[in-house]
Amino acid sequence: MDIIDRLKAPRRNLPIGIQSFERLRRDGYLYVDKTAFVYELASTGNPYFLSRPRRFGKSLLLSTLEAYFCGKKELFKGLAIEQFETEWNEHAVLHLDLNAEDYSDIEGLKNGLELQLRSWEKIYGTNEEGLSYSGRFMQVIKEAYRQTGRGVVVLIDEYDKPLLRAMHNPELQDKFREMLTAFYTVLKSADPWLRFVFITGVTKFAQMGIFSTLNQLIDISFDPQYNALCGMTRPEIEANFVPELERLAERNSLTREDCMVYLTRMYDGYHFNYFRKEGMYNPFSILNVLRSGMFENYWFASGTPTFLAEMLKKTHYDLRELDGLEVTAASLTDDRADVDNPVPMIYQSGYLTIKGYDTELRLYKLGYPNDEVKYGFLNFITPFYTSLDESRAPFYIGQFVKELRAGDVESFLTRLRAFFADFPYELNDKTERHYQVVFYLVFKLLGQFVDAEVQSALGRADAVVKTADAVYVFEFKLNGTAEEALAQIDNRGYLIPYTANGCRMVKIGAEFSKEERNLSRWLVEEEE
Repeated sequence: MDIIDRLKAPRRNLPIGIQSFERLRRDGYLYVDKTAFVYELASTGNPYFLSRPRRFGKSLLLSTLEAYFCGKKELFKGLAIEQFETEWNEHAVLHLDLNAEDYSDIEGLKNGLELQLRSWEKIYGTNEEGLSYSGRFMQVIKEAYRQTGRGVVVLIDEYDKPLLRAMHNPELQDKFREMLTAFYTVLKSADPWLRFVFITGVTKFAQMGIFSTLNQLIDISFDPQYNALCGMTRPEIEANFVPELERLAERNSLTREDCMVYLTRMYDGYHFNYFRKEGMYNPFSILNVLRSGMFENYWFASGTPTFLAEMLKKTHYDLRELDGLEVTAASLTDDRADVDNPVPMIYQSGYLTIKGYDTELRLYKLGYPNDEVKYGFLNFITPFYTSLDESRAPFYIGQFVKELRAGDVESFLTRLRAFFADFPYELNDKTERHYQVVFYLVFKLLGQFVDAEVQSALGRADAVVKTADAVYVFEFKLNGTAEEALAQIDNRGYLIPYTANGCRMVKIGAEFSKEERNLSRWLVEEEE
């Protein structure tokens, strides 16, 4: 379809990057209706806290709340909230957005707070020279209440952005924490003049430190009642995007059902509690794939987790433990940014999600939410563990797939040596795990294209790859020989689960040399 045909074809506006509810409604963008949640939250009057990954719709939610509390009834025409709201009272709304500044130093936070306070002071005519930021904030709240005669609404978007930007600098982070704690504490003492408070962020690691005095905050991050407050459900996608789904399916030569299966595998799977079985779809990725017609890693590409990758490498964290990791509830809401325990940050940032819950032991099982996050994360992190840069790693994975599909095991193993070229460590207890992680990364990334399993439990081979006509069983030995690796495959019956396939079965035993810090020998045998 050329540009003339595209312009003639009927198109609807998808709200990609639109964070203003007023603009979205006035300019005719599609809107997945969340206003019933807005009314329910506003009706209680409680102060709320919500943690969600980035680009999950938190800013649009706050903008919707702002429009509601400003009494902009016309923006809500035809939406669910019309069934419930009759008064549409107008309140003063103080909306603090911490997304804009750089926060490379303390001046960045000071500038952000100063600009916001000045704009509020201009509206409400307060001028408290000599007062602290928190003192000026209090005066604005009191004056806004006096002028309107109604409780003031405070909305804080991305409360933790300065702290996230300073994760690499504990001293600067402490300064941010001290300043923000004083500023937010105003919301406790200002309670008589407040109507509603809603605070959002990506993580909760700083919540208990910054909001230690705000014990009235109700955290709805895990509340099943508000599971669908941000993000999209499958019924919402199928009800709101019918022509876009049809166009996506047609472009990719898929049936409508197969198209939804692909969308689910790529972008679904976020679980914010263990009660609700349905997963949430990433709204940013869904809107982008419906616009472009291409299944790409939109959310992952919009913000790379460099700091998390550096934390994992620095602590020699065993990546094999991430997918299927069991943790306590406290680990999911850890208020400490601990570089020695990166799991809370990885979960809270959206790279892991809840996959199961043991009601007896009260343990959560974590895993990657979907293929976009899993393969985006593993591809991104590979250069942190190998000598390959970000552009070469995907090329090598593609070549691995071609070689196994062609049955060329020798080329596969020769290429695998490149992943260990210039191995930077002397092998010891920690770095032995490092080389095992590299094997894990290779075979996990193969799973994008072939059926690949990576096992570590007793009684399973190190890795199994299944192509259309063959099954390859790999066993690697650090303190042993290739012959011993082959014998282990036979003695422990690693091939038995695959004998019914009718495919060629190939055994690969390889040894890893501590002196060379690389694969040194391997043997390949095909079962008769």
